[in-house]
Amino acid sequence: FFVQILGLLSAEGLITLERVMHDGTKIKACAGGDTFRREERIRAHLEAAHTQVEAMAPLLAEPSARQRAARQRAKRERAQRLEQAVAELAKIQEAKAGMEAKQEARVSETDPEARIMKQGDGGYAPAYNVQLSTDAAHGLIVGVGVSQSASDYGELLGGVGRVQQNLGRLPDQVVTDGGFTSRKNVVAMEENGVDLIGSLDEHNAQSAGQLRRRGVQEAFYPQAFVYDPSQDLYRCPAGEILRHEGQDKGPGVVHHRYRAKPGVCGACRFKSHCCPQTGPKGRSLSRAVEAPVVQAFVAKMQTEAAQAVYRLRGAIAEFPNAWIKAKLGLRQFGVRGLKKVGMVALWACLTYDVQQWIRLRWRPQLQAGTR
Repeated sequence: FFVQILGLLSAEGLITLERVMHDGTKIKACAGGDTFRREERIRAHLEAAHTQVEAMAPLLAEPSARQRAARQRAKRERAQRLEQAVAELAKIQEAKAGMEAKQEARVSETDPEARIMKQGDGGYAPAYNVQLSTDAAHGLIVGVGVSQSASDYGELLGGVGRVQQNLGRLPDQVVTDGGFTSRKNVVAMEENGVDLIGSLDEHNAQSAGQLRRRGVQEAFYPQAFVYDPSQDLYRCPAGEILRHEGQDKGPGVVHHRYRAKPGVCGACRFKSHCCPQTGPKGRSLSRAVEAPVVQAFVAKMQTEAAQAVYRLRGAIAEFPNAWIKAKLGLRQFGVRGLKKVGMVALWACLTYDVQQWIRLRWRPQLQAGTR
């Protein structure tokens, strides 16, 4: 039905796919933060639930068969949710690195598919990540999806794919914020022939924060090291050499690694300022070499034309999110599970599009007819 409505809107010239704004919003799940449990507690509750289901069978003194059946169904559904919680916990543990992190993994007994996500007010709560693609011509939603991911980096390709599935072709241009603008997405959009407008973070602030936590003083931050391209090496502020030791390839970038000799750093009087936590190893640096497509993207985003398009993003991309929450009241889902939550989100976006259709076409026609 949603796709059929998009077809009608497109036939009336209200959807062009010349420019699509993509954005995500976190909507709270039908679960409380206090319903999250570790594996040991969940398995104990699951065992108790199975025991309760078995104990319900011989009870014949209930007020009515209908009430007995309802209670049995409630017990079964709780056991099923707990079984699902165990399965979801395994997914979370698989994604986490380190035994301690896996042991600390938790999942909700009420809605096992919900995840803890950062909210707009800065707090954290069980939620789902709702992804919306909005056609810039008239602000109509042309794609909607729901994710369990707290991060947006991996959601852009799926969002663009849903637009293509719904309307038969890819958008000419996609505009999104820094939460989606990774090197991987830059390369993928180029391969698909989609013009991407976004903000590619340099991560300087994050790197500086990591260095401070490791006790590195500002005089020994990476920018204080001098790179010699002719010899492919770095010189530290104390004049010592860091030589190339290898490289790591990633989407759209190659990270070259450089390291000083351990004995040199161990004897250096600046060790406590430069590399206090490296132990027996010497100080290391990484130099990123961007792929040509990423370099072209960075150059494009420095132009006034690209910046002008990017400034349009907020008003168009964030308006449907605000409408759905404020006008339709979808600030928290009343159902549980990824499939049901996805259907609620889809109905909300369908309602939004119909409301905008009335505003753009039906209301002006009615007003013209009365005149």
